[in-house]
Amino acid sequence: MPEIPNATKHGLYTLKKAVARLGNKVINKRYSTGRALAKWRSEIVTDLGGQDNISTQQAAIIDLAVKSKFLLDSVDVWLFSQKSLVNKRKKALFPVVRERQILADGLARYLQLLGLNRVQKLVDWRTAIQEDDSIANAETTQATATVKDDNAAD
Repeated sequence: MPEIPNATKHGLYTLKKAVARLGNKVINKRYSTGRALAKWRSEIVTDLGGQDNISTQQAAIIDLAVKSKFLLDSVDVWLFSQKSLVNKRKKALFPVVRERQILADGLARYLQLLGLNRVQKLVDWRTAIQEDDSIANAETTQATATVKDDNAAD
């Protein structure tokens, strides 16, 4: 089948099908995109109070949000690489722009379901004191080493 030079394929449906078929296996952490998505996911979990404080439903919504963000970012990259977002012959936006907006609205809904407020992680007072003591000990050790280095230099 001859390729039509003016028919640009955006690949949105192919990408959606791959994510639906393979799930999280598509988001590979060996690449910068996968690492960025994993970081974004961990930041959301931290904002919700940590892995121990999120429910199974919240975890499912977070996974959906990560996949939606992946699709949205991929479509954005393709859109921004185009010369124009308007079909000059039809004098209308390309349909992928509408699809992109649907993805963005879906991501906003997922994030709204998770909530906009940051949840403080509850810390046991014993653990907090131990962490403060270990930080203070590390600072004291570092200060002592600096003083010894200064004395050795003299």
